[in-house]
Amino acid sequence: MQEIRTFADMEKILQQMRDELTGVGCKELRTPEDVDAVLNDNSGTKLVVINSVCGCAAGNARPGVGLALQNKTIPDQLYTVFAGQDKPATERVREFIPEQPPSSPSVCLFKDGKLVYMMHRYMVEGRDAMQVAADLIGQFNQHCTTNGPSVSKEQFQKMPYAQYCGSQFG
Repeated sequence: MQEIRTFADMEKILQQMRDELTGVGCKELRTPEDVDAVLNDNSGTKLVVINSVCGCAAGNARPGVGLALQNKTIPDQLYTVFAGQDKPATERVREFIPEQPPSSPSVCLFKDGKLVYMMHRYMVEGRDAMQVAADLIGQFNQHCTTNGPSVSKEQFQKMPYAQYCGSQFG
């Protein structure tokens, strides 16, 4: 683990956490306006990952999402917000799912403007990335029609977690 001595050190670590999702095709939603532009459009399927700095996000959620996005069927659009870092954007996402308690990390799948699946933190904790990916793939296969993977196998293999997770999907 890197030692954090300065604000710049923390920013570098946070950027690595962001890159673990943007590197597999998720676009960052950094402001409430970004969220509105995406989630007010009720067409197609959208994946929104609520990222977090916690250990289960690092070891299970982000790698699980990355593995799942190697599937042959994926959501039309892929997004991420960072809880605790992009607070207004995260709060705005949560306004689109008022029936769900706040949870980070979490993964939301919207279809035609409606939440059809939400993976809460308790569904990530104590499970490995392959189990998280398998759950997400089941949802992708049920609700989505876009051809995957989100990035090439070669690009996926460059992701830090791909080195220790491996991929049996795709």
